[in-house]
Amino acid sequence: MSRYKCVVFAMLTIAVLLLGTSIGFAQDQLNVTGSLPTKPLPPPDLTGPIEMRSVPVGPQEPPQPSVPPSASNQFEHHDDLLNLPRIFARQWSLTNEIAPETVISQRYMRSETPSARGLTLKEAIYIAMKNNPALKAAELDPVASMETVREANGAFDPDLTAQGDIEKNVVPVTSSLQTGGGGGYVQKFYDWNFGLNKVSSITNGTWGVTFNNDRSLSNSLFAGVNPSYTPNLALSLSQPLLQSFGWDFATINVRIAESGQKQAQWTYGQALQDFVQKIGGDYWNVVLSEENLDVARAALTFNLDLVRQNAISVKVGTLAPINLQEAQSAAATAEANVYTAEANLKNSRVQLRQDVMLNPYGTFLPEEIQPLTRPNPKEQVVVDEERALELAVQYVPSLGSMREAIRDALLQVKYSENQVLPQLNLGAQFGLTSVAGTTACLKPFGTPVIDSGNCTPPGFPADSGGRLPFGGIYGDALDRLWGFSYYNYAAVLTFQMPLDNAIPRAALAQARVQYEQQRVQYRAALSQAVVNVQSAISNLYADQKRAYATASATYYAREALHDEEVMFRVGMATTHDLLQFQEEEVSAEGNQVQAEVDLENAKLALAHSDGTILQAFNINWEVQNPHEVPWYATF
Repeated sequence: MSRYKCVVFAMLTIAVLLLGTSIGFAQDQLNVTGSLPTKPLPPPDLTGPIEMRSVPVGPQEPPQPSVPPSASNQFEHHDDLLNLPRIFARQWSLTNEIAPETVISQRYMRSETPSARGLTLKEAIYIAMKNNPALKAAELDPVASMETVREANGAFDPDLTAQGDIEKNVVPVTSSLQTGGGGGYVQKFYDWNFGLNKVSSITNGTWGVTFNNDRSLSNSLFAGVNPSYTPNLALSLSQPLLQSFGWDFATINVRIAESGQKQAQWTYGQALQDFVQKIGGDYWNVVLSEENLDVARAALTFNLDLVRQNAISVKVGTLAPINLQEAQSAAATAEANVYTAEANLKNSRVQLRQDVMLNPYGTFLPEEIQPLTRPNPKEQVVVDEERALELAVQYVPSLGSMREAIRDALLQVKYSENQVLPQLNLGAQFGLTSVAGTTACLKPFGTPVIDSGNCTPPGFPADSGGRLPFGGIYGDALDRLWGFSYYNYAAVLTFQMPLDNAIPRAALAQARVQYEQQRVQYRAALSQAVVNVQSAISNLYADQKRAYATASATYYAREALHDEEVMFRVGMATTHDLLQFQEEEVSAEGNQVQAEVDLENAKLALAHSDGTILQAFNINWEVQNPHEVPWYATF
C-alpha cells in the first residue's frame, strides 16, 4: 500500500472514531435532557385500517357464462291458465306492489362485513362474474332477445276464437198478417260460434275453420221453421302467390330474430371480456397501490432516521443546521407521499370490492378483497403474431357480432326484395249449412210446398197444407250438415300494385345501404382489431424489457444509496447528496413496481385483443344456437 493511501485510510479511521464518540455523547445528552432543540416529525400511524388480515375462500368452480335458450324459461309462466283466479284477484287488489330495492333502511345502509377475503386473480374474476349486478343485467339481454325469437314463431300459433251471444228485438208490426193480429214483432237469437285460424310456416298462407251456430225464435206466421237451429261450417284459405311468398319465406322473420339473438349473445360476450379485463385492472391496481405504499413507507422510515441522525450531529456540533432542515423537509414530503399512497390504496380497494361484490351475508357494503397474486416479471411470454391475428378474427366477440349483423342485413335485403313484387293473392272458401227445428203447417199459395197434403192448417180443408222437411232438434241439424246437400264455395284472385311502387323500392334501397354499411364497418373493425393485437404485442414486449430494466435500475440505485450512506457516515457526503441518491432509489423502486404491474396488464390486454381472455381463466363461453321449432311452426 502506498504512503498516500495509508494516510487517507488513517484519516478515515480517525473520523469514524470521532463521529461514533460524538453520536454516543449526543445520545447520552438526549437521555438526560429528553428533547432536541429542533422539533422532529411525529411518526405516522403506519398500521391502522390499511393493513388487513384476510381469510381465504374455498375452491371456486369456473362459471358457465353461456346463455342457453332455456335461460328465459324462468321468466315464462306456462301455468298461467291454472293461476287465472290468482291473476284475476291481483287485478282487483287495492294494495300497491313495492319493489324490494325501493325499501332501504338506515340500518341496512350502515351494515358491512368487517372481514376481508384473500383472493387470487382467478378467484376474484370467478366471484365477480357470479355476483356483479351490472354483468347480470348485461346477461339478460340475450334472454330478452330469445323471447323475440319465440315471438316471431308465435306468428304461426293457431288462433282459437269463441263467441256466445243472445239478442232480442221487439218492433211494431207493419202488416196484420205478420203475427196474426199481435201488435209487436218479436225475434230472439242465440249464437255460439267457434273459429280457428293458422298461418302456415310453409306457404305463408292463412287458413281458417269457422263453426257458427244460430238459434232463432220469432212470432211470425211466415216462419216455416220456428224455432230453428242453423249450424254452418266453413273452410277458408288466403294464399299469397307473389309478395310474401317463396321458399322458406314464411319463416324469414324468425331467422331475422334468431340473428338478432346471436348478436345479443356476441354483445354480451364482448361485455364479459371487457368485464374480466376490468376486474384484472382493478386487481392489479390494488397490488400497485399496496407496493407503492410500501415504497413510500420505506422512504419515510429512511427520512425519519436521517432526521434523527442529523439532529444528533447538529446537537454535538458536527453538522450544520441546514442539513437537519433539509432532512426534515424531505421527511415531510415523504410523509405526504405516504398519505397519498394510503388514499390511493383505499380508493383502489373500494373499486375492487364493489366490482367483485363478494357479499355472502347480504350487507350494504361487501367484503374487502386482499390480492394474493403478485406480478411475475420472470415469466416470459412469446407471441406468434400471425396466430394472434387468427385468434382475434375467430374469438373477438365484437367481430362475431358484426358478422352476424351482416347476415341479418342480408336477410333484410331478401325480405325487402320480396316486398317489391306485386300482391297476387288467392282466396278460397267452402262452406256447409243445414237447418232443423219446429216446422209449421203452411198453406201453399200458388206453389205447393215440398210435402204438401200431409197436414191441415188452421181454418183450411183437411190435408191442404204442408211442412218443410227440416223438423228435428239441434242434433238433427248437425247430422244434415254432413249430407253436403246445402253448401257454398267461392274463389277470388286479387292483384294489387302501386303504379310507381315507391315505398317498397325505397325500403329495398335502404336495406341494401345498411347491408353495405355493415360490411364496410366490419372491414374497419377488422383493421382496428389488427391494430389492437399488434399494439398489445408491442406493449407486452416493451413492458417485459421495461420490467427487467427497472429491476436493474432498482438494484443499482440501492447499491449506490448504500455506498452513499457509508460515505455520509464518515463525513465524505452531504445530506443533500444522500437525499438525492435516496430520491433516485425511491423513484427506481416506484418505476419497477409500475413496470411489473403494467406487464401484467399488458398480458390481459393481449388476451383481450385476441379474444382469448376468457380461455386464459378457464371460462367456457360459447354462442348458443337459438333455433327452436315449436309444434305449431312445423306446418
